[in-house]
Order: sequence, then structure tokens, then C-alpha cells
Amino acid sequence: MPKWKRWLILLLLTILVLPPIIFSAWAWVALKFVYARGERAGYVQKISQKGWLCKTWEGELAMVNLPGAMPEIFHFTVRNQAVAHQVERLVGQRVSLTYEQHKGVPGPFFGDTEYFIVRISSVGS
Repeated sequence: MPKWKRWLILLLLTILVLPPIIFSAWAWVALKFVYARGERAGYVQKISQKGWLCKTWEGELAMVNLPGAMPEIFHFTVRNQAVAHQVERLVGQRVSLTYEQHKGVPGPFFGDTEYFIVRISSVGS
């Protein structure tokens, strides 16, 4: 095989194989390592599954600091189906959400936000 054909095959393989490997490694690192953990309390306003190909659960938590004040909206993503169904059951109720923040998550394939809910519990009013 001529040398130029070997270089062409090597170049094509590099162009076709290297980007998916880099993307996979980036996604794994971004989803594996937690930047921050915390809790937020408020009222779950909505939870919905959305996306064309990669369906993700996206929601909003209204956090009211002072009576009569405008609530701050905390947007979140739920990756675990069981937790998403718990959030669905508690829509409209006061809850505490435990989240993990993952910086640098690539694109909307894994969620629209960098805040991933790992646990939810009901808080008595």
C-alpha cells in the first residue's frame, strides 16, 4: 500500500474516532466529579420531561425568602427516574431538594442545567 494511502486512512480514522472519544471523556469527567453539593427549599412549581432524542426531567423550584416578595426561581435537572416521580408527586408542596452541581456538562444531552437533584423530601409548612 502506498504511503499516501496509509496517511489518508490514518487521517480519516483520526477525524472519525478522536472526536467521539474526546466528547465521551469530557462528559464522563463532567458528570463524575461534583463541583458543589447543597440543599434548596421552596415550592416545586413544575417538572416535565423534555427533549427530542435525549429526554431529561427539568423543573423549577420557587424559593420565597420573605412573605410578599417575588420568589427566586431555581432551575434544576433530575437524572434519576425514581427521584423525578417523587418530585412529580410533590409539585405544589414545600420541599427540600438536595442537589449536586456539575460544571462543564456538554450540551443539553444530559440536562438543561448544571444542578442535578439527587434527593427530595417534604417539608412541613
